[in-house]
Amino acid sequence: MKRFLLFPACMLALSLMAQQDKKVTLSGSIQSDMLVPQSDDAIGATKPEDFLTNTYVDLHLQHQDFEAGARLEYLEHPLPGFENDFDGWGVPHYYLKGRLSWAELTVGTFYEQFGSGFILRTYEERSLGIDNSLLGGRLVLKPTQGVTLKALGGKQRRYWKHNDAWISGSDLELTVSDWIPSMQQSGTTLTLGGSWVNKHESPDDFFTVVTTDDPANNSTIYSTYKLNLPRYVNAWDVRASLNTGNLSLLAEYAQKGDDPTFANGYIYKKGTAAMLSGSYSRKGLSLLLQAKRSENMAFKSDRGVIGTSSAINHLPAFTQDQTYALAALYPYATQLADGEWAYQAEVGYNFKRKTALGGKYGMNLKVNYSYVRAIDRQFADGLEHTSIAGSSFFTGTSAYTSKFFKWGDHTYYQDLDIQLSRKLSKAFKLNLMYMNQRYNKTQVEGHGGMIHSDIFVADGKYQFNPKTTLRMEAQYLSTKDDEGDWVFGLAELSLAPHWMLTVSDMWNCGDSDTSVYDENTHHHYYQGLVTYNTGSHRLQVGYGRTRAGYNCSGGVCRWIPAQKGFTLSYNYNF
Repeated sequence: MKRFLLFPACMLALSLMAQQDKKVTLSGSIQSDMLVPQSDDAIGATKPEDFLTNTYVDLHLQHQDFEAGARLEYLEHPLPGFENDFDGWGVPHYYLKGRLSWAELTVGTFYEQFGSGFILRTYEERSLGIDNSLLGGRLVLKPTQGVTLKALGGKQRRYWKHNDAWISGSDLELTVSDWIPSMQQSGTTLTLGGSWVNKHESPDDFFTVVTTDDPANNSTIYSTYKLNLPRYVNAWDVRASLNTGNLSLLAEYAQKGDDPTFANGYIYKKGTAAMLSGSYSRKGLSLLLQAKRSENMAFKSDRGVIGTSSAINHLPAFTQDQTYALAALYPYATQLADGEWAYQAEVGYNFKRKTALGGKYGMNLKVNYSYVRAIDRQFADGLEHTSIAGSSFFTGTSAYTSKFFKWGDHTYYQDLDIQLSRKLSKAFKLNLMYMNQRYNKTQVEGHGGMIHSDIFVADGKYQFNPKTTLRMEAQYLSTKDDEGDWVFGLAELSLAPHWMLTVSDMWNCGDSDTSVYDENTHHHYYQGLVTYNTGSHRLQVGYGRTRAGYNCSGGVCRWIPAQKGFTLSYNYNF
């Protein structure tokens, strides 16, 4: 209750200070997403409450020497997919930040990322229900040009509580090019970095049962062992980044100590992650090539949990984030515990105007290829480990050995994405996309096998006048696996500067070879939305159905159940 009362009291004080001191500014935002749910047995939507909402109010007071802020969250009746642990309201985020020339100190809750996030990334992603901030302190020092040192410590948020484990760490980043005039003159930037993170978690009593066959007596011997769980788990990361001319290179390597957790089946094995990324760009051309290998890199501030909560680190998926509905129907989630080899290549090219391929207005072509494969893992006695379900078989052991450059037997994900964008007239622009996809549903979701699909998208935009624009989408997903074919259509009318009207429908139209698929699953998932914008205010009202499935961002996914009803969304920034 004290923290609940703290929010209005602090914000009133901050507001009064901002009015009295012209050098102090007050900013913030309000986000409220609401649903009036309806039951729909056909798609599995239920009506838990008459009214559901996820509401957030952020306020920040800023001065050249200090900063303060707090966030009120109201999820007493949360949206579908945010039940149970999300249920509640309060002020879980509050901080004070002070600055003195080359030093900055934050006390309270904060977010931080070291390097690419291989050993530390705390962040907020409301659509996924993620807020793994740290409650404690962070010190940032910049004693001289080209040197940045960070040190932090705290406990990690898990819904409305904080895990008992203490997370501490430090990061040193050196911009070497700041000290070499010749590199500055040539526009070359070289950055070197190193990080260390420690998790201190009190060991719980954890017992495992090991069975041994006794052929002589035609029986099985059961032996019970208590695991020696480590109090401290250390992780470190080194990286180098080079930017020169049109070329950018990034190399990074991280290692984590023995960390038996529920996610990896309580095995004793170091975790590793290595990444090499290169990009090249010049006028009209862009290239990207990157590869990543990870193994046993699930890093949690509570060893007994699984899912998106309590994650200390983050590994990017190396797959393209899709905005089209059917292209995002089967999104990939990074396999942190089992490990993976991931590759991504992308090329973009602009065909010049008034050429045979470019036409009158020019044309853009982008091709992306992503491939994710299992790493090589040789298990004891030739038995294969499976996540969670079979992990207890190797509890208390190192489980497997692995050769760094050798692939495993299974493909986790693959897609080839070709996008073509061309302006056909002054008023009309057309985007076309084709994607060939392979999605290992068993690996990502636990069942379903390999899904092969072909996805076609046509996206056209016609501008009638400076204030009126009509955009339409037609999408088709073809597959003989899982739930069969899908079609999607959308029409969006923009009446600048205030109004936008949107209607869409996604329909499961095809047949499937799987026995669980029948005519009762051919459902329409329709949506109608009206959006009004004025100044810093945005209001959206809608009605429709939403399909059950995974919502993903950057390789992190969360299951969202089916829902139907009226929606209302309000956003305000000041």
